[in-house]
Amino acid sequence: MTSPDEFDIAVVGGGLVGGAIGYGLAKSGLHVALLDEGDIAYRASRGNFGLVWVQGKGLGLALYSNWTQLSARRWPELAALLRADANIDVALEQPGGFHLCLSERELEQRVQTLTRLVAQPGLEQYPFEVLDHAALAERIPGIGSTVVGGTYTRLDGHVNALKLLRALHMGFLKHGGVYLPNTRIESVQRNGERFMLEAKNKTFRTTKIVLASGLGNAQLAPQVGINAPVRPQRGQILVLERVRRFLHHPLATLRQTDEGTLLVGDSQEEAGFNDSVGMAILATLADRAVRTFPALRDVRVNRTWAALRVMSPDGFPIYEQSRAQPGAFLATCHSGVTLAAAHTLELAPMIAAGELGSRLHPFSAERLHVQKAA
Repeated sequence: MTSPDEFDIAVVGGGLVGGAIGYGLAKSGLHVALLDEGDIAYRASRGNFGLVWVQGKGLGLALYSNWTQLSARRWPELAALLRADANIDVALEQPGGFHLCLSERELEQRVQTLTRLVAQPGLEQYPFEVLDHAALAERIPGIGSTVVGGTYTRLDGHVNALKLLRALHMGFLKHGGVYLPNTRIESVQRNGERFMLEAKNKTFRTTKIVLASGLGNAQLAPQVGINAPVRPQRGQILVLERVRRFLHHPLATLRQTDEGTLLVGDSQEEAGFNDSVGMAILATLADRAVRTFPALRDVRVNRTWAALRVMSPDGFPIYEQSRAQPGAFLATCHSGVTLAAAHTLELAPMIAAGELGSRLHPFSAERLHVQKAA
């Protein structure tokens, strides 16, 4: 009989990345444990803006754009699976998304960036539109006169990120997964054909492991021979009160949720592990939101929060299987919502089969050594 502490595979990290992978693995019929540190963790999932976002991603690594597009296209399938398995509607909408610009210079830089992105060799090209103020005003009523133009990509969308996290966990449990909260893994060791995962007063044995613990990967990954040079990047968000639905497309910095509240965000700060909010950043976010939609001047702020993104040196995900200790996998990224469909429906089956596909080889941390040497 299998011990209650023995599993086919253990996923370390119960956020959006670990939850999506764990759900996919449990659906494959494996005996899977999801080891979650709990609310004491610097959990990026609880601060997520909720975008399913393709636009602008992949400059410098075309395959990241392709991977993101694949996930966006498979998102309706994931949403349907979660509705069936967890009875939760994650409020997926994919009407396309806009990136609005408040100056001619900002618009010029935006167009230059996207033009360079889509010109990269190997890119599965996706069309983007450049719109002036008049064209935007027809599609987004109520925008301010200071919005000079913007860009649009049809694959973009958004979901309720907290409902998504809950649904992934519920789907995982339905397929026989074992969820172990308040379980902080402190060390990983190989013992013959199995891995030994040490938590406080507890040892877990497993044939395979997936390190999906966000910023915690920096400490755990080297123990299985993988480099995970991730760092925290702080993002702050304003949450405005519920108002009548007026915004039917997500924007890069502002969206209206399925519950009617408005989220304003997109700050990117190098603040170490400081996840506190600051009035200067929040004031800048509020000013930009009011310039984008003047009517928001009269809408109240309900709350604010800050959370830490998980960033690699070049901003792209790291997916890798250890050469020194086969069966140990690493998965880290800063787009847990966007990539949830790819993680459940593409990455998890690869891990279950014991080998990452060739599509993911460019995401190995080895690319970072090559860049440093160059």
